[in-house]
Amino acid sequence: MFELTPYERRHQRALFNPFRDMENFEKNFWGDMAATDFKTDIKDNGKEYVLEAELPGFKKEDIHVDIEDGYMTISAERSNETEKKDDKGNFVRRERSYGSFSRSFDVSSVKTEDITGEYKDGVLTLTMPKKEENVPTSRRIEIG
Repeated sequence: MFELTPYERRHQRALFNPFRDMENFEKNFWGDMAATDFKTDIKDNGKEYVLEAELPGFKKEDIHVDIEDGYMTISAERSNETEKKDDKGNFVRRERSYGSFSRSFDVSSVKTEDITGEYKDGVLTLTMPKKEENVPTSRRIEIG
């Protein structure tokens, strides 16, 4: 459930790194739409997990949370079209953008039927009650 941020020393930037160079090309070409995921925080409050996903700029109806085979997938889509015309109806500027994001989480230790969610101020908050721990029981079998 955790992500690590790559660490890079300053002098290593001078060395050729095709992965970094492709990443920079993608960011320069696509801008903010190059991001394929969104940031999340997961807290363990003892009896439940609370997941907060940052989804600024999305409408509530564009966010979906689906559970299948022990995995919960949060997905969101957005599109934007800007159009400006001059007095004659000719385009001065016309832009379109589209973004689709999704992330999946293992929820095998969660009561999936009791998950609740709220979307407010660009943050999706999901409260996920934990399943009761199975305490192994032991007993002695009397042999007759």
